[in-house]
Amino acid sequence: MSPHTTNQLPAVIRDAIDAANGHDTDAFLACFAEDGAVDDWGSLYRGHDEIRTWSNREFIGVGVILADVVGARESESRIAIRTRVGGNGYNGSGTFTFTVKDDLVTLMHITA
Repeated sequence: MSPHTTNQLPAVIRDAIDAANGHDTDAFLACFAEDGAVDDWGSLYRGHDEIRTWSNREFIGVGVILADVVGARESESRIAIRTRVGGNGYNGSGTFTFTVKDDLVTLMHITA
């Protein structure tokens, strides 16, 4: 992965990161298609209601901070970012791979 600044990412991904860091669940969900999904290390949450429940328990609800995008790579409609994750849940490095269609996230896949 090559270093990128957050400003070089597509707007919807920047908005999702900003919403997460601002602990704004509604703004985070607005970045997703209605049938969008989050795959958190193999557990899949589809649609705004399931993503909200997951986020309240594992992401925004535990004060997530996605600090310093340290790398990014793009292929077709997917953009993977490497970032440091902080907050009151998981802390460490993580890769977030976003699939984007029509300026909305259809999948956010989280891995190590």
